[in-house]
Amino acid sequence: MADENINREDETFEEEEEIDESGYKSVKDAILFAIEITDSMLTPRPSSDPKKPVTESPATAALKCAYHLMQQRIIFNPRDMIGVLLYGTQASKFYDEDENSRGDLSYPHCYLFTDLDVPSAREVKDLRALAEDEEEAREVLVPSEERVSMANVLFCANQIFTSKAPNFLSRRLFIVTDNDNPHGDNKSLRSASTVRAKDLYDLGVTIELFPISRADHEFDDSKFYDDIIYKNSPADAEAPAYLQTDTKTSTASGDGITLLNTLLSSINSRSVPRRAMFSNMPLEIGPDFKISVTGYLLFKRQQPARSSYVWLGGEKPEIAKGSLAQVAEDSGRVLEKWEIRKAYKFGGDQISFSPDEQKALRNFGDPVIRIIGFKPISSIPFWANVKHPSFIYPSETDYVGSTRVFSALHQKLLRDQKAALVWFIPRKNSAPVVGAMIAGKEKLDENGVQKFPPGMWIIPLPFADDVRQNPEITLQVAPESLIDQLRMVIQQLQLPKAVYEPQKYPNPSLQWHYRILQALALDEDLPERPEDKTKPKYRQIDKRAGDYVLSWSEELDAQSAKIDAKGPQTTLVKRGAKDQTQDAGHQTKKVKVENNPSAAGDEVRKHYEKGNLSKLTLPVLKEFLTSHGRSTAGKKADIVERIEEFLERK
Repeated sequence: MADENINREDETFEEEEEIDESGYKSVKDAILFAIEITDSMLTPRPSSDPKKPVTESPATAALKCAYHLMQQRIIFNPRDMIGVLLYGTQASKFYDEDENSRGDLSYPHCYLFTDLDVPSAREVKDLRALAEDEEEAREVLVPSEERVSMANVLFCANQIFTSKAPNFLSRRLFIVTDNDNPHGDNKSLRSASTVRAKDLYDLGVTIELFPISRADHEFDDSKFYDDIIYKNSPADAEAPAYLQTDTKTSTASGDGITLLNTLLSSINSRSVPRRAMFSNMPLEIGPDFKISVTGYLLFKRQQPARSSYVWLGGEKPEIAKGSLAQVAEDSGRVLEKWEIRKAYKFGGDQISFSPDEQKALRNFGDPVIRIIGFKPISSIPFWANVKHPSFIYPSETDYVGSTRVFSALHQKLLRDQKAALVWFIPRKNSAPVVGAMIAGKEKLDENGVQKFPPGMWIIPLPFADDVRQNPEITLQVAPESLIDQLRMVIQQLQLPKAVYEPQKYPNPSLQWHYRILQALALDEDLPERPEDKTKPKYRQIDKRAGDYVLSWSEELDAQSAKIDAKGPQTTLVKRGAKDQTQDAGHQTKKVKVENNPSAAGDEVRKHYEKGNLSKLTLPVLKEFLTSHGRSTAGKKADIVERIEEFLERK
């Protein structure tokens, strides 16, 4: 009976592993890179940056992108499949399910370098060797003299997806090429390619195009690829438009480094499959008035995710298989499931609940988005956004006409600058929240490509107990001269285009975590130090704003001296009880003050380490600030805060 309990717990663990941290089921993704090998794709492009004189060809840049993506997926999504298909090569190679080579009979000039499967360490190393142009790459990356048929390439991809990933919900074909018209005016070959592309679409495969423009020719996808690439996704036709393919923009052009960075960024932006947080949820606009919507989680903080335990005690790392059993504390006997009940303390007593009662306590109704009122957007403060928002988009699955009603509500909220207050239950048995449903406009980047589609954002609002009251402080306005000079400093430190792009500054601790995992998985040497792109560029900051900072510091000292001159004159000796001592007939004793800055500094530092600076007298605190050239104006609390800021920098 104990073994049955353990197995039952293991089954529950496997089911829960399919649900990721966002609360929705994870979707296994299958990506096949199809990279064309031609003379122009193998021609190196020199770098325009004199500091990085590195040449890079489009083919090797695409292979490095596939290698980087394979590195990421082997850690982030260990169940995803990635393959690399080279077409236009002189050699031909293809494997079926039984791993038997078919030679070059069925798919000439198609070289399946990495079969569509979960990447192994050997495959990652082989792809890296090919991307770094070693001796093996010279034999593989040889373009054919004959023109390859795109219909043959698409049919080869069809066979790979059918045999290797038949049940995957997300299957995508990435085509990297600089040839915008592979068949010219040959109508029969163009027609055959269109038929093969339609077969892939019917199979549920999305084709993503990554066009590469040459210096003498701009890629024009209207010549051929508009006929084989569909705008909508076959797996999720209701997905937001920005998640779909935009073939009107050339992905990469320019020198080698720019080509690699642009292509890698473009592939990463489309490498994440569409995963709905919830689908076909009712949006209640009024009594008996519902439409259906689908929710997406577009923003989420990245954290180290554990998919399994790794045992390092053997000759090589292995995945550990865990089991769970609950035992009695006194006897060590394995407990049956019916013997376990959960209890909660109320008034000092423990009250137990049955599983059905616990489900009833957590049940607040079916998942729903119910509008309960409207408020001006200006009445919702910025600090009320305490959790990640959910993006919703209309769906026609349950209620026909949902898109039209959703669009009307979206336009009305935008026009009147209103926000809808909603009762939001995202999933079954989840706690309800009160949220603000705000209409969002479409946003485009500098190239005119859509970054965010028009839709609704649901922002969970905090309850009264979640809001912390800030302490009351008295603000003092700085002089205009200080404000003007500090404005110059801020202007020199502004980012290009005054836009902060978080994707350019990865979390250093998270990247270090994944770098260690990558080294263990690929049997590489462990890195010595992490790469931290969040560190300020001190030399550049000093070069651009150093003189302005020094000028501001001089003005600050001048203004501080003026304030000290106008302030009350204080003595360094406390007044004695003069009247009392004279009445008692005693002679007053003069207090001697020792002018020893080092002794005062040691005493201040000792109290700072103990956290009781406020216990020191005001003269001692002011003497410490004076010895370090700091202002002594203000109350004792201001002086203590000034000393704490000074010591924290040290």
